[in-house]
Amino acid sequence: MSDGSLTQDEIDALLQGSPGADMGGDIPAAEEVEDSLPDAEKTAFQSVLQGTTASQASNLSLLVTKTTQIGAPRVEVLTRAGLAGLLDDELVQVNQNFSDGLLGEHSYLLPKALATAISGLMMGQEGIELNEAALSALQEAISQVSGPVLTILGDTLKATVMADPAEARLSVKSDISLPEGEFVMVSYPLTIEGEQPTALTEIFTLSQVKEIAAKKAGGSPAPGPRPAAGMQQQMQMPQMQPQMQMPQMPQMQQQMQMPGMAPQGYGMPQGYGMPQNPGMVMGSGAPNVQAVQFPSLNTGAVPMEHGNISLLMDVYMEMTVELGRTKKLIKEILGMGEGTIIELDKLAGEPVDILVNHKLIAKGEVVVIDENFGVRVTEIVSPMERMSDLT
Repeated sequence: MSDGSLTQDEIDALLQGSPGADMGGDIPAAEEVEDSLPDAEKTAFQSVLQGTTASQASNLSLLVTKTTQIGAPRVEVLTRAGLAGLLDDELVQVNQNFSDGLLGEHSYLLPKALATAISGLMMGQEGIELNEAALSALQEAISQVSGPVLTILGDTLKATVMADPAEARLSVKSDISLPEGEFVMVSYPLTIEGEQPTALTEIFTLSQVKEIAAKKAGGSPAPGPRPAAGMQQQMQMPQMQPQMQMPQMPQMQQQMQMPGMAPQGYGMPQGYGMPQNPGMVMGSGAPNVQAVQFPSLNTGAVPMEHGNISLLMDVYMEMTVELGRTKKLIKEILGMGEGTIIELDKLAGEPVDILVNHKLIAKGEVVVIDENFGVRVTEIVSPMERMSDLT
């Protein structure tokens, strides 16, 4: 290659991607290329997530009513091909993309066995199928687990980090949605009481992790907000000169005297520079004080005035009829389906409540008028009780 041109063997080596082609040292070998996420950035990002594991475990424990432990996160840079060998064939992906403060794709990956266990514990059922109700329970679980992560990311980035509502779907590993090219996988060892130990996987984009790591590394020494670089010199307070010092408090007390007395040492006319208050006679030295006279209080009942009630006659108010009420756990509500019977706190034959703006005014019984339901009033709540409820 004395004339500077490439031989046919070198051209073939370049076209085949062989690292053995000699280009005069201008292109480094593959093992010499800097890692896309250096160890310093990986450690900084891992330290951010390390502080969330206890809160994540606590939130999940409250939902599944079982003791839950989440271990230290493990951070890896992968591609789709590299991740495929680490996943089960069937899994649940919960997408929760960042929408404010930090933008881009973000999701959780749960093995099917883990997803079934969490949703079953939340719904109080065993051996459930991952139907719409179960996936809704998983969405709630992931929302609670990701809460501490969003908080710590916001503290690190000095911004409010928001995420879209969680969306869960059952999938196979070849159909899951992943960022293009390289991305960051965070694996949390997860143990739920009575269940097999497993792992919860969280997916970030590479740019998100680099942004978080940069803020973590650069923001640690100065926790408070800092001014812009061009304004730092302008915001420095100048040192006070001796002639700009304020007078001492004893001197101020001598100079601030009541109106009618000339301030000492200033030669001002009497009452000059002082505000005039109502009821004070300037220069007289004596305030004009008058006693306040209150009207006598009537201890009897105040009659209600109905003279202007006609002004309110055209005002619409919401009237509802309440058959009864009950309280349910979240897992019981999520487990409802067609045919579920809900027991109310009213006995059969008891009158229903008639409410106006959510305030009880009467009781009645349900009747049918043609093809519509109606209520026949059987009891009116006394006016005093109605007034006490309204107030």
